[in-house]
Amino acid sequence: MQKPSIPEGTRDLGPEQVRKRTYIFDTVRAVFVKFGFQPLETPAMENLSTLTGKYGEEGDKLLFKILNNGDFLSGADAEALATKNSGKLTSSIAKRGLRYDLTVPFARYVVMNRGTLSFPFKRYQIQPVWRADRPQRGRYREFFQCDVDVIGSDSLLYEAELVQIYDEAFAKMKLPVVIKINNRKVLFGIAEAAGIADRFMDMTVAIDKLDKVGIDGVRKELSERGIPETAISTIEKILATPDLAALKPIFANSESGLKGLKELERVFQLLSKSSLQNELKFDITLARGLSYYTGCIFEVSAKDYQMGSIGGGGRYADLTGVFGVPGLSGVGVSFGADRIYDVLEGLNLFPENLSESVKIMLASFDEPAFDYAFQCASELRAAGVSVEIYPEPGKLKKQFEYAAKRGIPFVAIIGESETAAQTLTIKDQKSGEQWTATVAAAAERLLAS
Repeated sequence: MQKPSIPEGTRDLGPEQVRKRTYIFDTVRAVFVKFGFQPLETPAMENLSTLTGKYGEEGDKLLFKILNNGDFLSGADAEALATKNSGKLTSSIAKRGLRYDLTVPFARYVVMNRGTLSFPFKRYQIQPVWRADRPQRGRYREFFQCDVDVIGSDSLLYEAELVQIYDEAFAKMKLPVVIKINNRKVLFGIAEAAGIADRFMDMTVAIDKLDKVGIDGVRKELSERGIPETAISTIEKILATPDLAALKPIFANSESGLKGLKELERVFQLLSKSSLQNELKFDITLARGLSYYTGCIFEVSAKDYQMGSIGGGGRYADLTGVFGVPGLSGVGVSFGADRIYDVLEGLNLFPENLSESVKIMLASFDEPAFDYAFQCASELRAAGVSVEIYPEPGKLKKQFEYAAKRGIPFVAIIGESETAAQTLTIKDQKSGEQWTATVAAAAERLLAS
């Protein structure tokens, strides 16, 4: 018999893990709502025509394709099949794919529903996405994103608010982070200063890998992509430039670069009187490889834990244009829930009470006590207390062991005397304290504890 398994890059989550992840979702959702964002959900699969060409060369390679229904080879391109041309074959055997992120489906939704929406339209979305990436620590093939986007406005107010959203959400989780910000126009200014404006995407794809391969690795990739050595030296020099002011003379002949610096200065100005609890810093090496970003871009990393980015996003000037509705500018960021989970777990930052799914377990000595326990459970639940009944009366040792393994903080012991008096004898599993009370009094005390 074949041993059961799950696909590489995915994982099962048990009850405690789900409660912890729900804590992350609830925390960020509360912040999203506070800033006026509305909920949205889109299908797990999209038409491949919706997804392809939106994420750049690297992103398109990571799309999961879904084979057509039934005999998918019946409509296959015979020539592509015979020559093993997978790129050409795909379009004839797969018309759908799993979503790569939540932003492109959001843009598709906006275009399809633009007649009923009020702009600016602000939405949040908490759903899984899929990427055919190589699984490794902190990188999964199936993972959740918590996205927040606003579309239909060019105002830099929203960039500033997204920084505040990151700051408040991570502060609520007591997770110290660094919020990094850059601008794609600044990056284009680098390309212009280096004389390779026509190779902008090659440059950004290479720079985006800086934190993984180092500056030598970036130099090597730029060279392999045909970037001249003089341009590579210029790029390296600019990447070492410390602040916005120092970049202005470098971008003297780059209208795009200067505009990017101006946008960044405006965001910092808006936030200057905001009491951020986490570090916000300009990082010229931040590139964000996705091709649809056109303005400010963001990335978040944990301060005290070795992990890749746990959040990121940016401004996209015309993402809806590819769906036939040009001119709708948007900006948004994403929280990487699975990586945030790993960081919170590694730093032991999850609240302790998350494991208490059941407040009290009812343990009974015999059948009459068991029947009384069932009655008590109904009354306790009606009062708002989460209750479990051990399914068989009998030896208390076995019942207490079960409660301990489940992490249930209170156990009610029900025997002949409790049944006769219509009371409960309750034991606090942590302190060992024991008391007897009516069901109503017990409910009141349990809810207060």
